[in-house]
Amino acid sequence: MTTLTALEGILPVMKPAGWTSHDVVAKVRRIIKEKRIGHTGTLDPQVTGVLPLCIGRATRLVEYIQELPKEYEATLTVGFSTDTEDASGIIVERAEHVELTAQQVEQVLRTFIGEIEQVPPMFSAVKVDGKRLYELAREGKKVERKPRKVSIYQMEIIEMDLARLYPEIRFRVRCSKGTYIRTLCADIGQALGYPAVMTSLIRTSTGNIGLEQCVTLEQVEAHVRNHTLNSAIIPADRAVAHLPKIDLDETQTYQALKGQKIRLNHEFAFSDEEQPLFRVYSNRNIFIGIFEWDSVMKAMKPVKVFS
Repeated sequence: MTTLTALEGILPVMKPAGWTSHDVVAKVRRIIKEKRIGHTGTLDPQVTGVLPLCIGRATRLVEYIQELPKEYEATLTVGFSTDTEDASGIIVERAEHVELTAQQVEQVLRTFIGEIEQVPPMFSAVKVDGKRLYELAREGKKVERKPRKVSIYQMEIIEMDLARLYPEIRFRVRCSKGTYIRTLCADIGQALGYPAVMTSLIRTSTGNIGLEQCVTLEQVEAHVRNHTLNSAIIPADRAVAHLPKIDLDETQTYQALKGQKIRLNHEFAFSDEEQPLFRVYSNRNIFIGIFEWDSVMKAMKPVKVFS
């Protein structure tokens, strides 16, 4: 029987409302008796959804999974705004009357697709002069924040209720790392001509890990009791399946396992914007690790070796 200490891979947890991402990590550490656990993208306490946890040696993949696109389903309420840009904050502005058409909403949402700039909200973990913005916000301070570029890859409306006193727009968005959905909601409202706020949010995927693969904390506990937790864990290499795969022969496998550079029978060309990383597998199709193409040496060099 595989012991808990041998666990390695990605445990996709369905984060419950009211928990911080660190709370979830601490809880899972206690349940599975494993110290080496890292999450792959912070979710606000009130937000639910996909929170992939890297376990064991797979913690070395956190940086790569964090970079993957995220998908969310959000509800935007038009007609008032808060100091936190979500429903947990204090209302700071309210419109007397809101009148919108479906066509208006659709047109405005289309303008946000592509690369956009966002000003990080005051209630966020961004650091300014060594102090997190939410710490300054709690002290009643407001500081200037530099806008950041993020990418909105897709956005589609799920449903709209524009007849309400405060109209609601539920939409799905696929975006880059670092996108603040509550700021996106506030900015959409501004483009519509009204104050607006994000009133609900669920993360539906991180990279290729979706809600259907997630387990609740209660299910994690049940798996541990039944010694079946391995069935819920995604192999480490599957979580970085977006990286191209390279298969090695026996000699190259030996070199890779020794952490040596590998000469290949062909070369690669990359632009400055591309990240020349690969998933490398042995001659027996066992995941060895992540290697990087060295265009100067014309060889693959090890970045993270697992096997």
